[in-house]
Amino acid sequence: MRRLALLLGLLALHQTHCFEFVVEGEWETETSLEKQHGRFKRAILTSEEQEDFEAIRGDDITVKSYKVESRITSRFCHTTVKSSVVNSGPNAQSIGFNVQIPKRAFITNFTMNVNGIMFVGSVKEKTVARNLYAQARARGKAAGLVRANSQDMETFKTEVHVPPGSKIEFELHYQEMMQRKLGFYEHSLYLQPGRLVPQFQVDVYIYEPNGIASVETPNTLGEHFSGMAKLTSSKDKAHVVFKPSLQQQRKCENCTTSAIDGIFTVKYDVLRDSNAGELHVVFVSLYFVSDGHFVHFFAPANLSPLPKNIVFVIDVSGSMWGVKMKQTVEAMQTILDDLTLDDYFSIVDFNHNVRCWSEELVPGSTIQVAEAKKYIQNIKPNGGTNINEALMRAVQMLVKASNQGMIDPRSVSMIMLVSDGDPTVGEIKLSAIQKNVKKVMREEFSLFSLGIGFDVDYDFLERIAMENRGVAQRIYTSHDASDQIRRFYSQVSSPLLRKITVQFPEDSVSDVTQNHFDKYFSGSELVVAGKVLPSESTTLNSFTTAFAVSHTYTCTVSVTTDRIDLTDGRNNHSFTWGATADITQDRVKVSIVKDSKVMVTVDDKITVMVLLHRVWKKHPTHVDFLGLYIPNNNQYSSQAHGLIGQFGQEPEVRVFNLHQGADPLKKEATMEVKGNKLVVTRGWQKDYRRDKKRGSDVFCWFIHNSGKGFIDGHYANYIVPRLDSFLPLPL
Repeated sequence: MRRLALLLGLLALHQTHCFEFVVEGEWETETSLEKQHGRFKRAILTSEEQEDFEAIRGDDITVKSYKVESRITSRFCHTTVKSSVVNSGPNAQSIGFNVQIPKRAFITNFTMNVNGIMFVGSVKEKTVARNLYAQARARGKAAGLVRANSQDMETFKTEVHVPPGSKIEFELHYQEMMQRKLGFYEHSLYLQPGRLVPQFQVDVYIYEPNGIASVETPNTLGEHFSGMAKLTSSKDKAHVVFKPSLQQQRKCENCTTSAIDGIFTVKYDVLRDSNAGELHVVFVSLYFVSDGHFVHFFAPANLSPLPKNIVFVIDVSGSMWGVKMKQTVEAMQTILDDLTLDDYFSIVDFNHNVRCWSEELVPGSTIQVAEAKKYIQNIKPNGGTNINEALMRAVQMLVKASNQGMIDPRSVSMIMLVSDGDPTVGEIKLSAIQKNVKKVMREEFSLFSLGIGFDVDYDFLERIAMENRGVAQRIYTSHDASDQIRRFYSQVSSPLLRKITVQFPEDSVSDVTQNHFDKYFSGSELVVAGKVLPSESTTLNSFTTAFAVSHTYTCTVSVTTDRIDLTDGRNNHSFTWGATADITQDRVKVSIVKDSKVMVTVDDKITVMVLLHRVWKKHPTHVDFLGLYIPNNNQYSSQAHGLIGQFGQEPEVRVFNLHQGADPLKKEATMEVKGNKLVVTRGWQKDYRRDKKRGSDVFCWFIHNSGKGFIDGHYANYIVPRLDSFLPLPL
């Protein structure tokens, strides 16, 4: 299926940016154009060597229509941008088409129809594209070169020089895999028609087979367009339409300029199993996208965040003076407040020199956070940029903390670099800095990069982050730069899992995309796709392993002769004896064998088995009952107590003075235990572990007076209220 093939391509290649777009086609003959409009140069599409330009140039240009349509199905989006433009002036002029597309998007097609002549684009490797462009110009053909760059929103642009009266229709298609961030899939469309448009419309269609949990259209275009986006939705479908009239597009009542210039956003999330990530049933079926292919979405919820160790590395060189530093400080105030006592942190700031607020990681206590805020507030930018030494110092800090045992093995260690320029002091060769950082970074450390402004070498920041298990983000120097920094931090500040691996049975799949992930952050999603190999089975099974935080929790092994109930205080799960199941919840594994037994294992150290004993139906006196069995090799905590816990470490017992009792078949003796001397009777008991129906007779010592002197406290302390509530009340 074409959509699946593109999905696989996006997952495998979304980090590649070195491609360009070639447009090539034939104009009408020069003679015919001469007759109609007078002699002029052959039209050439340009854009590579030019500076950025407005979407549409000139005063005598009419934009007849501007339409955007996005169709999202199972988190996969296909967007089409169409624009119809007329050169309504008396002279030939250049008309441009400029569209911002998401960084992860893949351009699938671009066409221009110029006075009935169709120009079709194709994606080429950068060097090949430039050669084709040069060849086309040398042959006198119309040609265009469109470059995609490595910014947050990539710029697709082209320009054509056309005679007066010409009609041009631009059409761009691109596709992207939706990314989940902070609990939502966010679809962004950068709208920049450049003119008032008689026919302006944006449509976003969403179809999620598993159901849509929520859809919203935040007003990101400004108060001018408040409430204009219309939303209709059902269980699994939604439609958002934005269709401002010509008058509504005006900046003011009598303005001739358009107020539409910004990002139009639709946010949504899908319905999920409420237990995803909380209760894992072995052999979970995956979601199939189409015949022969699969895609697996992994987004567990209700997990406790892992503690983190973070070193903030902040550029305080002279170029950060003014707004950049002010907004960085504002963002850091909020970020530092997010730290908890389980987190450890420090700050490295650098210009031509490198300084450390604290040479060692410190806990995120109220006092330490307040001191760090004061330090950040007093920074005065000046001097050069020594990125290499600053990063070396940050890594050394994490290594030292790890070697000294300060770092919790469950925690996540990371460095967050904030910079606005290229290195000018110390090691200035970018490839050497990359090599130096990669050499000293440990496998458990991650590096995240924030590039502020347009003069920063974002490619370098992205490469150094990707090589060290992190990601990069460009921060635009606008009024909301501090919000951009905080938003990025919030996406990586709540790690929930480490070392995630999604595996499949041998010989069941092929061409699998990335299935090993270093970290999973709250509100995000991991996606694995591939091909399913021919098999008689109609389902595909996966096995997901990961490291999560070990935390204190209450989990309630309720078993009756009718059902098995499992609860963690948030969710309740019920099972009957009529099925076999394996359930893992946090550190507890529950295995149910149909009409037989329940095995409960905690941390692979403690096991309890409950056997189900059935009696004949309508038996006059006997009822179904349960048998509880505990192995001697269980490893209980020293704090465990109760009927089971107090004997986790078997007390020293001495039995002596064996003699005939009142019943000639049952001898009596004296038992010395816990400093007490008790009278005990020897008798028979049934062990049903091997023979569920008849059981095996084993000798036991019976302790009188409800265990007084043998158990701690009074027997009433160990009675569970209403434990016998399933029994019929006497008449």
